[in-house]
Amino acid sequence: MKTKSLMTASCLLGASVLAAAAALAPASAQNPPPPDHPAVTVGGQTYTPRNILSRNMGTLEDQQTAFAPHKIIGNIYYVGTRTLSSFLIVTPQGNILIDSTFERNVPVIAKSVADLGFRFADTKILLGNHAHGDHQEGDALVKQMTGAQVVAMQEDLPALQAMKPGGKEHPVDRVIRDGDTVTLGGMTLTAHLTAGHTRGCTTWTMPIQEGGRNYNVVFFCSLRSPGTIAPAVADEMNRTFRTVRTIPCDVPLGDHPAQYRMQAKHARLAAGGANPFVDPANCFLEADIQEAMFRAVLVEQQQAAPR
Repeated sequence: MKTKSLMTASCLLGASVLAAAAALAPASAQNPPPPDHPAVTVGGQTYTPRNILSRNMGTLEDQQTAFAPHKIIGNIYYVGTRTLSSFLIVTPQGNILIDSTFERNVPVIAKSVADLGFRFADTKILLGNHAHGDHQEGDALVKQMTGAQVVAMQEDLPALQAMKPGGKEHPVDRVIRDGDTVTLGGMTLTAHLTAGHTRGCTTWTMPIQEGGRNYNVVFFCSLRSPGTIAPAVADEMNRTFRTVRTIPCDVPLGDHPAQYRMQAKHARLAAGGANPFVDPANCFLEADIQEAMFRAVLVEQQQAAPR
């Protein structure tokens, strides 16, 4: 009987350890990992679903370690981690933050804001790209720390409301739809519904001035399609790829830094010269990669379907 009791206790302890490990493990953009096929080649580089996900997410350390906060252009700054983007837009009436990322990263973002010489408490509006934990899990904590107005796209509300880190209700103060604008301190951002990755995936655009010139800045939402593409999602993705290519773009940004080659561009800042983030020639490179993968996955699905 004693042996049985010890075995039971051991099983319970093991289950507890596994549960704790699961609770501590980072949420990922896709679970389980996608297959390592199909492969597509764009711009001389070959991509698979798995290496795109790995490129975007990096390691756990990458996800929660600050990348050097820096000015991108005008009053727009990078305050995210090595692989999870967060952007700060500074205005005379307070600041706008795009993407809180994981809740555990909010203090990391706050420190990056402070390192740039700004106050995290001056965050007045919090925007998000899409309702995945690696981009918007920290919304409740940002709201708690700053009182910021949380803005969300209508189609992403169900997924956001299910996101409750530590039991916190997900705050939403303003619900927007495709084409709506958000304005603060003379800065206006326009929301574009670019669904597919999530139902309410939102690409934000804004004009900016620097050096007497006007630029169009685009904060692209992820264009990565699910591993299994339902007909409704296929329709969304087709619309999205058409939409993004109509958006005026001089400065492409993304919800993962790898999508716009942030680290390579940041390294070029030290050399001086032209701003490397002004990159109209590559505004739609990520769209080209993701559309090629989307169409290749569709072909695989069609070939695998029973006849």
